[in-house]
Amino acid sequence: MIPKLSLLDLATVGRDQPISEALADTVTLAQRADDLGAFERLWFAEHHNMSSIASAATSVLIAHVASQTRRIRVGSGGVMLPNHSPLVIAEQFGTLAELHPGRIDLGLGRAPGTDGATLRALRTDPRAAEAFPQDVRELQGYLADESTVEGIHAYPGRGTRVPLYILGSSLFGAQLAAAYGLPYAFASHFAPDALEQAVRVYRERFTPSEQLQQPHVIAALNVIAADDSAEAAEARDRVLRARVRMLAGRVGSGGLDEEMVTALLDTHVGAQARHMLTHTVAGDAAEVAQGLADFAALSDADELMVTNPAPLLPQRIRTLEILAGLDGNGS
Repeated sequence: MIPKLSLLDLATVGRDQPISEALADTVTLAQRADDLGAFERLWFAEHHNMSSIASAATSVLIAHVASQTRRIRVGSGGVMLPNHSPLVIAEQFGTLAELHPGRIDLGLGRAPGTDGATLRALRTDPRAAEAFPQDVRELQGYLADESTVEGIHAYPGRGTRVPLYILGSSLFGAQLAAAYGLPYAFASHFAPDALEQAVRVYRERFTPSEQLQQPHVIAALNVIAADDSAEAAEARDRVLRARVRMLAGRVGSGGLDEEMVTALLDTHVGAQARHMLTHTVAGDAAEVAQGLADFAALSDADELMVTNPAPLLPQRIRTLEILAGLDGNGS
């Protein structure tokens, strides 16, 4: 059985692609997903100083995509809360909730979403992550009827009760989501190691809350669906090569040609890229359906968050169409 399906879009920018075109592609994909009606929510992630990702101004992108769609929920997967004041995030997402009632999610992460130098450019204290549990509580208060900070309220924001989700790739997020009675989303699309343990801890320790009475697990994976298995395999290979290029670029190896990328595939960089893509399903409709069902069983997930990394827009659109047509799709 395939659980409910949702989407994570990184607003990917291709090599030599204008950012404006990449953002237009993001809207096109969102509208197709909305029209298909098979996906619960569409999330965007906060990343900074990454030339291949255009979702840095996450709330701005959410606002635009929500205005261009009708039904699908739109939100963050996630906002890196240590980079921001909880009050400002409450105001931003409160505004979104007033503009698009019943359609906005707020997923929260503890990591900075960038490197140390960029963190300094963001004027963020590296120790800010230590206050993440307190910041989540403060944010909850701003979005509820009564703030936990005397005399301070979020306008807009107050009373909107935008649903919160805790994102993570370790036991910390699982424990916090369980203690606060919030849904838990695991970033297994690039950090597979602690998935099963984190989900088990979350379910065992979950405490019901006003927002959520039963535990709710979202597990992320990469999916490339095509009409032909060979086409999907070729796209998967291109995704792997792009991941190698990204990892090498982080250590100053930018401007890699294809021959250099091929050489790196047999190094620790290639091994790291393959490991990050552990939970990737690529194939035709039958193969993808089986892969999703297997991953759902492994992860014990109530909902699957699908990233759509195929390199070409028509391939990403076709992936959405194949996913929407699968038997047993819980959406």
